[in-house]
Amino acid sequence: MTDTAVLFQPFRSPKLELANRIVMAPMTRNKAPDGVPGPANAAYYRRRAEADVGLILTEGTVIDRPSSRNLPHIPDFHGDAALAGWQVVADEVHAAGGRIGPQIWHTGGTPSSDPDYRRGPLDSPSGLNGPNDPAGEPMSEEAVADTIAAFGRAAGDAQRLGFDTLELHGAHGYLIDQFFWAATNQRTDRFGGATIGERARFGAEVVAAARAAVGPDFPIILRLSQWKQQDYTARLANDPAELEQWLAPLVDAGVDILHCSQRRFWEPEFPELDGEDGLNFAGWAKKLTGLPTISVGSVGLSGEFLGSFAGEGSQVTELDRLIARMERDEFDLIAVGRALLADPHWVEKIRANRADELRDFDVAALKELA
Repeated sequence: MTDTAVLFQPFRSPKLELANRIVMAPMTRNKAPDGVPGPANAAYYRRRAEADVGLILTEGTVIDRPSSRNLPHIPDFHGDAALAGWQVVADEVHAAGGRIGPQIWHTGGTPSSDPDYRRGPLDSPSGLNGPNDPAGEPMSEEAVADTIAAFGRAAGDAQRLGFDTLELHGAHGYLIDQFFWAATNQRTDRFGGATIGERARFGAEVVAAARAAVGPDFPIILRLSQWKQQDYTARLANDPAELEQWLAPLVDAGVDILHCSQRRFWEPEFPELDGEDGLNFAGWAKKLTGLPTISVGSVGLSGEFLGSFAGEGSQVTELDRLIARMERDEFDLIAVGRALLADPHWVEKIRANRADELRDFDVAALKELA
Protein backbone atom coordinates (compact mmCIF):
# COMPACT_ATOMS: atom_id res chain seq x y z
CA MET A 1 0.00 0.00 0.00
CA THR A 2 1.45 3.38 -1.03
CA ASP A 3 1.98 5.90 1.77
CA THR A 4 0.37 9.08 0.41
CA ALA A 5 1.08 11.28 3.45
CA VAL A 6 3.24 13.70 1.43
CA LEU A 7 0.19 14.65 -0.65
CA PHE A 8 -1.61 15.81 2.47
CA GLN A 9 1.04 18.03 3.97
CA PRO A 10 -0.06 21.69 4.10
CA PHE A 11 1.44 24.00 1.49
CA ARG A 12 2.67 27.39 2.62
CA SER A 13 4.21 30.09 0.47
CA PRO A 14 4.47 33.82 1.16
CA LYS A 15 1.14 34.53 -0.58
CA LEU A 16 -0.82 31.26 -0.59
CA GLU A 17 -1.61 28.59 1.98
CA LEU A 18 -3.37 25.33 1.14
CA ALA A 19 -4.55 22.40 3.23
CA ASN A 20 -2.80 19.86 1.01
CA ARG A 21 -0.69 19.50 -2.14
CA ILE A 22 -3.44 18.46 -4.58
CA VAL A 23 -4.64 20.90 -7.24
CA MET A 24 -7.59 20.40 -9.55
CA ALA A 25 -6.15 21.03 -13.01
CA PRO A 26 -8.00 23.35 -15.39
CA MET A 27 -10.12 21.36 -17.83
CA THR A 28 -12.20 22.87 -20.62
CA ARG A 29 -15.85 21.95 -20.10
CA ASN A 30 -17.57 24.21 -22.69
CA LYS A 31 -20.72 24.27 -20.59
CA ALA A 32 -21.38 27.94 -19.93
CA PRO A 33 -24.13 29.07 -22.36
CA ASP A 34 -23.54 32.63 -23.56
CA GLY A 35 -20.26 32.56 -21.63
CA VAL A 36 -22.01 32.71 -18.25
CA PRO A 37 -21.36 30.08 -15.55
CA GLY A 38 -24.54 29.02 -13.79
CA PRO A 39 -25.66 26.88 -10.84
CA ALA A 40 -24.44 23.65 -12.47
CA ASN A 41 -20.93 25.07 -12.87
CA ALA A 42 -20.89 26.27 -9.26
CA ALA A 43 -22.08 22.89 -7.98
CA TYR A 44 -19.42 21.10 -10.07
CA TYR A 45 -16.61 23.05 -8.41
CA ARG A 46 -18.19 22.92 -4.94
CA ARG A 47 -18.28 19.10 -5.07
CA ARG A 48 -14.49 19.03 -5.46
CA ALA A 49 -14.02 21.53 -2.63
CA GLU A 50 -16.25 19.44 -0.35
CA ALA A 51 -14.06 16.43 -1.18
CA ASP A 52 -10.85 18.12 0.06
CA VAL A 53 -9.12 19.30 -3.12
CA GLY A 54 -6.41 21.69 -1.88
CA LEU A 55 -6.75 24.21 -4.71
CA ILE A 56 -9.22 24.33 -7.58
CA LEU A 57 -8.10 25.96 -10.80
CA THR A 58 -11.11 26.55 -13.00
CA GLU A 59 -11.49 25.72 -16.63
CA GLY A 60 -10.03 28.33 -18.95
CA THR A 61 -12.04 31.58 -18.86
CA VAL A 62 -11.54 34.08 -21.65
CA ILE A 63 -10.55 37.74 -21.63
CA ASP A 64 -12.42 40.59 -23.28
CA ARG A 65 -11.06 40.29 -26.83
CA PRO A 66 -12.83 39.34 -30.07
CA SER A 67 -12.51 35.62 -30.81
CA SER A 68 -10.78 34.91 -27.51
CA ARG A 69 -12.62 31.57 -27.24
CA ASN A 70 -12.51 28.68 -29.71
CA LEU A 71 -15.70 26.91 -28.54
CA PRO A 72 -19.11 28.53 -28.11
CA HIS A 73 -19.75 27.78 -24.43
CA ILE A 74 -16.36 28.51 -22.90
CA PRO A 75 -17.01 30.93 -20.02
CA ASP A 76 -16.11 34.60 -20.13
CA PHE A 77 -14.15 36.33 -17.39
CA HIS A 78 -15.53 39.75 -18.27
CA GLY A 79 -18.94 41.39 -18.40
CA ASP A 80 -21.45 41.77 -15.59
CA ALA A 81 -23.34 38.50 -16.14
CA ALA A 82 -20.30 36.25 -16.37
CA LEU A 83 -18.53 37.88 -13.43
CA ALA A 84 -21.68 37.55 -11.33
CA GLY A 85 -21.70 33.85 -12.20
CA TRP A 86 -18.07 33.50 -11.17
CA GLN A 87 -18.83 35.29 -7.91
CA VAL A 88 -21.29 32.51 -7.10
CA VAL A 89 -18.70 29.86 -7.99
CA ALA A 90 -16.11 31.41 -5.68
CA ASP A 91 -18.64 31.81 -2.86
CA GLU A 92 -19.79 28.18 -3.16
CA VAL A 93 -16.23 26.85 -3.07
CA HIS A 94 -15.38 29.01 -0.07
CA ALA A 95 -18.55 27.90 1.74
CA ALA A 96 -17.26 24.34 1.37
CA GLY A 97 -13.88 25.31 2.83
CA GLY A 98 -12.03 25.28 -0.48
CA ARG A 99 -9.56 27.52 -2.30
CA ILE A 100 -10.05 28.52 -5.94
CA GLY A 101 -8.54 30.57 -8.73
CA PRO A 102 -9.73 31.21 -12.29
CA GLN A 103 -7.54 30.28 -15.22
CA ILE A 104 -7.43 33.34 -17.46
CA TRP A 105 -7.08 32.54 -21.13
CA HIS A 106 -7.04 33.57 -24.76
CA THR A 107 -7.08 30.74 -27.31
CA GLY A 108 -5.18 32.75 -29.95
CA GLY A 109 -5.07 31.36 -33.45
CA THR A 110 -6.21 27.85 -32.55
CA PRO A 111 -9.13 26.61 -34.65
CA SER A 112 -12.44 25.47 -33.22
CA SER A 113 -13.29 21.78 -33.01
CA ASP A 114 -16.94 22.76 -33.47
CA PRO A 115 -17.58 23.05 -37.24
CA ASP A 116 -20.67 25.19 -36.63
CA TYR A 117 -18.93 27.77 -34.46
CA ARG A 118 -18.06 30.93 -36.33
CA ARG A 119 -15.55 33.47 -35.05
CA GLY A 120 -14.32 36.79 -36.31
CA PRO A 121 -10.69 37.72 -36.99
CA LEU A 122 -8.23 35.78 -34.85
CA ASP A 123 -5.52 37.12 -32.58
CA SER A 124 -2.12 35.56 -33.21
CA PRO A 125 1.42 36.98 -33.16
CA SER A 126 2.18 36.47 -36.85
CA GLY A 127 -0.99 35.16 -38.45
CA LEU A 128 0.10 31.56 -37.81
CA ASN A 129 -1.32 28.78 -35.64
CA GLY A 130 1.65 26.51 -36.26
CA PRO A 131 4.39 25.90 -38.82
CA ASN A 132 2.96 26.90 -42.21
CA ASP A 133 -0.55 27.03 -40.76
CA PRO A 134 -2.18 30.42 -41.51
CA ALA A 135 -4.50 31.88 -38.86
CA GLY A 136 -5.66 35.34 -39.87
CA GLU A 137 -3.49 38.44 -39.83
CA PRO A 138 -0.66 39.32 -37.43
CA MET A 139 -1.83 41.30 -34.42
CA SER A 140 -1.27 45.04 -34.69
CA GLU A 141 0.59 46.82 -31.92
CA GLU A 142 -2.76 48.27 -30.86
CA ALA A 143 -4.30 44.77 -30.64
CA VAL A 144 -1.32 43.55 -28.61
CA ALA A 145 -1.65 46.45 -26.17
CA ASP A 146 -5.41 45.94 -25.84
CA THR A 147 -4.91 42.22 -25.18
CA ILE A 148 -2.36 42.86 -22.45
CA ALA A 149 -4.75 45.35 -20.86
CA ALA A 150 -7.61 42.83 -21.05
CA PHE A 151 -5.54 40.26 -19.16
CA GLY A 152 -4.85 42.90 -16.53
CA ARG A 153 -8.54 43.74 -16.13
CA ALA A 154 -9.43 40.07 -15.74
CA ALA A 155 -6.77 39.68 -13.04
CA GLY A 156 -8.17 42.65 -11.16
CA ASP A 157 -11.67 41.17 -11.39
CA ALA A 158 -10.42 37.85 -9.98
CA GLN A 159 -9.10 39.64 -6.93
CA ARG A 160 -12.22 41.80 -6.58
CA LEU A 161 -14.50 38.74 -6.65
CA GLY A 162 -12.60 37.18 -3.77
CA PHE A 163 -10.71 34.40 -5.53
CA ASP A 164 -7.66 33.10 -3.70
CA THR A 165 -5.32 33.23 -6.68
CA LEU A 166 -5.41 33.31 -10.47
CA GLU A 167 -3.64 31.41 -13.21
CA LEU A 168 -2.56 32.86 -16.54
CA HIS A 169 -2.70 30.26 -19.33
CA GLY A 170 0.61 30.47 -21.17
CA ALA A 171 0.77 26.88 -22.42
CA HIS A 172 -0.39 24.35 -25.03
CA GLY A 173 -0.13 26.51 -28.13
CA TYR A 174 -2.67 29.18 -27.15
CA LEU A 175 -2.07 32.91 -27.48
CA ILE A 176 0.62 33.62 -24.88
CA ASP A 177 2.39 30.42 -25.89
CA GLN A 178 2.18 31.40 -29.56
CA PHE A 179 4.31 34.42 -28.68
CA PHE A 180 6.85 32.13 -26.96
CA TRP A 181 7.09 29.71 -29.89
CA ALA A 182 9.38 30.58 -32.81
CA ALA A 183 7.13 28.65 -35.21
CA THR A 184 4.24 31.07 -34.56
CA ASN A 185 6.09 34.24 -33.56
CA GLN A 186 7.96 35.70 -36.50
CA ARG A 187 7.46 39.32 -35.51
CA THR A 188 10.20 41.87 -36.04
CA ASP A 189 9.04 44.32 -33.36
CA ARG A 190 9.86 44.11 -29.65
CA PHE A 191 7.50 41.16 -29.17
CA GLY A 192 9.50 38.94 -31.53
CA GLY A 193 13.10 37.81 -31.60
CA ALA A 194 15.47 34.97 -32.28
CA THR A 195 15.71 33.83 -28.65
CA ILE A 196 13.13 32.53 -26.21
CA GLY A 197 14.12 35.32 -23.84
CA GLU A 198 13.11 37.92 -26.43
CA ARG A 199 9.88 36.11 -27.31
CA ALA A 200 8.96 35.99 -23.61
CA ARG A 201 8.33 39.75 -23.64
CA PHE A 202 4.60 39.51 -24.42
CA GLY A 203 4.06 36.97 -21.64
CA ALA A 204 6.08 39.09 -19.25
CA GLU A 205 4.00 42.17 -20.06
CA VAL A 206 0.81 40.15 -19.47
CA VAL A 207 2.16 39.10 -16.08
CA ALA A 208 3.18 42.69 -15.29
CA ALA A 209 -0.31 43.94 -16.18
CA ALA A 210 -1.85 41.33 -13.91
CA ARG A 211 0.55 42.21 -11.11
CA ALA A 212 -0.21 45.92 -11.46
CA ALA A 213 -3.93 45.16 -11.22
CA VAL A 214 -3.77 42.94 -8.11
CA GLY A 215 -0.94 44.57 -6.17
CA PRO A 216 2.06 42.90 -4.52
CA ASP A 217 0.35 40.40 -2.21
CA PHE A 218 -2.06 38.47 -4.45
CA PRO A 219 -0.60 35.20 -5.81
CA ILE A 220 -0.22 34.79 -9.58
CA ILE A 221 0.28 31.35 -11.14
CA LEU A 222 1.51 30.93 -14.71
CA ARG A 223 0.94 27.73 -16.68
CA LEU A 224 3.64 26.84 -19.19
CA SER A 225 4.44 23.89 -21.44
CA GLN A 226 7.08 22.82 -23.88
CA TRP A 227 4.64 20.76 -25.99
CA LYS A 228 1.91 22.31 -28.12
CA GLN A 229 -1.35 20.82 -29.31
CA GLN A 230 -0.07 21.77 -32.77
CA ASP A 231 3.16 19.78 -32.20
CA TYR A 232 3.52 17.40 -29.27
CA THR A 233 7.32 17.29 -29.75
CA ALA A 234 7.86 21.08 -29.74
CA ARG A 235 10.44 22.46 -27.33
CA LEU A 236 10.97 26.08 -26.37
CA ALA A 237 14.00 25.34 -24.19
CA ASN A 238 16.48 22.69 -25.27
CA ASP A 239 18.65 22.93 -22.17
CA PRO A 240 18.59 24.51 -18.68
CA ALA A 241 20.23 27.71 -19.93
CA GLU A 242 17.39 28.31 -22.41
CA LEU A 243 14.83 27.36 -19.78
CA GLU A 244 16.26 29.95 -17.41
CA GLN A 245 16.28 32.54 -20.20
CA TRP A 246 12.57 31.83 -20.77
CA LEU A 247 11.49 31.82 -17.13
CA ALA A 248 13.55 34.71 -15.73
CA PRO A 249 11.61 37.61 -17.32
CA LEU A 250 8.31 36.02 -16.32
CA VAL A 251 9.41 35.66 -12.72
CA ASP A 252 10.79 39.19 -12.71
CA ALA A 253 7.41 40.44 -13.97
CA GLY A 254 5.63 39.03 -10.94
CA VAL A 255 4.88 35.30 -11.18
CA ASP A 256 4.68 33.51 -7.80
CA ILE A 257 4.09 29.87 -8.80
CA LEU A 258 4.92 28.06 -12.06
CA HIS A 259 2.49 25.39 -13.30
CA CYS A 260 4.61 23.20 -15.57
CA SER A 261 2.51 21.08 -17.90
CA GLN A 262 3.79 17.77 -19.24
CA ARG A 263 1.91 15.00 -20.98
CA ARG A 264 3.43 12.54 -18.45
CA PHE A 265 4.73 13.96 -15.15
CA TRP A 266 7.29 11.19 -14.67
CA GLU A 267 9.29 11.98 -17.80
CA PRO A 268 12.60 13.80 -17.23
CA GLU A 269 12.98 17.15 -18.94
CA PHE A 270 16.69 16.85 -19.75
CA PRO A 271 17.55 13.13 -19.44
CA GLU A 272 20.87 13.72 -21.17
CA LEU A 273 21.93 15.67 -18.07
CA ASP A 274 20.51 13.74 -15.14
CA GLY A 275 19.24 10.43 -16.52
CA GLU A 276 15.89 8.74 -16.97
CA ASP A 277 14.94 9.46 -13.35
CA GLY A 278 16.04 13.08 -13.61
CA LEU A 279 14.07 16.20 -12.81
CA ASN A 280 10.86 16.76 -14.72
CA PHE A 281 9.79 20.14 -16.14
CA ALA A 282 8.47 21.38 -12.78
CA GLY A 283 11.60 20.13 -11.05
CA TRP A 284 13.91 22.07 -13.33
CA ALA A 285 11.73 25.19 -13.09
CA LYS A 286 11.91 25.05 -9.31
CA LYS A 287 15.66 24.47 -9.36
CA LEU A 288 16.33 27.40 -11.69
CA THR A 289 13.92 29.98 -10.24
CA GLY A 290 13.51 29.00 -6.60
CA LEU A 291 9.75 29.40 -6.96
CA PRO A 292 7.17 26.80 -5.92
CA THR A 293 6.03 24.69 -8.86
CA ILE A 294 3.03 22.57 -9.80
CA SER A 295 3.56 19.42 -11.84
CA VAL A 296 0.87 17.72 -13.91
CA GLY A 297 0.43 15.02 -16.53
CA SER A 298 -1.55 11.75 -16.47
CA VAL A 299 -1.64 11.52 -12.67
CA GLY A 300 -3.21 8.29 -11.44
CA LEU A 301 -4.26 7.11 -14.90
CA SER A 302 -2.76 4.82 -17.50
CA GLY A 303 -3.21 7.02 -20.55
CA GLU A 304 -2.22 10.61 -21.22
CA PHE A 305 -4.95 13.18 -21.57
CA LEU A 306 -4.72 13.91 -25.29
CA GLY A 307 -6.06 10.44 -25.99
CA SER A 308 -9.06 11.19 -23.82
CA PHE A 309 -10.34 13.72 -26.34
CA ALA A 310 -10.05 11.07 -29.03
CA GLY A 311 -12.38 8.82 -27.06
CA GLU A 312 -9.83 6.75 -25.18
CA GLY A 313 -10.45 5.69 -21.61
CA SER A 314 -7.79 5.28 -18.92
CA GLN A 315 -7.34 2.81 -16.10
CA VAL A 316 -6.52 3.84 -12.54
CA THR A 317 -2.83 3.31 -11.79
CA GLU A 318 -0.58 3.44 -8.73
CA LEU A 319 0.92 6.69 -7.46
CA ASP A 320 4.36 5.37 -6.46
CA ARG A 321 6.29 7.46 -9.01
CA LEU A 322 4.46 10.59 -7.94
CA ILE A 323 5.06 9.99 -4.25
CA ALA A 324 8.77 9.34 -4.82
CA ARG A 325 9.21 12.64 -6.67
CA MET A 326 7.26 14.63 -4.11
CA GLU A 327 9.12 13.09 -1.19
CA ARG A 328 12.40 14.27 -2.69
CA ASP A 329 10.88 17.77 -2.95
CA GLU A 330 11.20 17.91 -6.72
CA PHE A 331 8.07 20.06 -6.96
CA ASP A 332 5.55 21.38 -4.46
CA LEU A 333 2.06 20.67 -5.80
CA ILE A 334 0.52 18.14 -8.16
CA ALA A 335 -2.39 18.93 -10.46
CA VAL A 336 -4.92 16.19 -11.15
CA GLY A 337 -7.21 16.48 -14.15
CA ARG A 338 -9.19 13.61 -15.61
CA ALA A 339 -9.08 11.50 -12.45
CA LEU A 340 -10.86 14.32 -10.58
CA LEU A 341 -13.22 14.95 -13.46
CA ALA A 342 -14.32 11.31 -13.41
CA ASP A 343 -14.45 11.05 -9.61
CA PRO A 344 -15.13 14.14 -7.46
CA HIS A 345 -14.13 12.11 -4.38
CA TRP A 346 -10.69 11.13 -5.73
CA VAL A 347 -8.82 13.04 -3.01
CA GLU A 348 -10.89 11.57 -0.17
CA LYS A 349 -10.38 8.05 -1.50
CA ILE A 350 -6.63 8.51 -1.88
CA ARG A 351 -6.35 9.90 1.66
CA ALA A 352 -8.32 6.95 3.08
CA ASN A 353 -6.42 4.31 1.04
CA ARG A 354 -9.62 3.40 -0.80
CA ALA A 355 -7.93 3.10 -4.18
CA ASP A 356 -10.08 0.08 -5.02
CA GLU A 357 -13.06 2.47 -5.15
CA LEU A 358 -11.54 4.89 -7.66
CA ARG A 359 -13.31 5.25 -10.97
CA ASP A 360 -11.55 4.73 -14.28
CA PHE A 361 -11.75 7.66 -16.66
CA ASP A 362 -14.27 7.34 -19.47
CA VAL A 363 -14.68 9.89 -22.24
CA ALA A 364 -18.37 10.14 -21.31
CA ALA A 365 -17.26 12.16 -18.28
CA LEU A 366 -16.40 15.02 -20.63
CA LYS A 367 -20.06 15.37 -21.59
CA GLU A 368 -21.46 16.33 -18.19
CA LEU A 369 -20.77 18.48 -15.15
CA ALA A 370 -20.84 15.66 -12.61
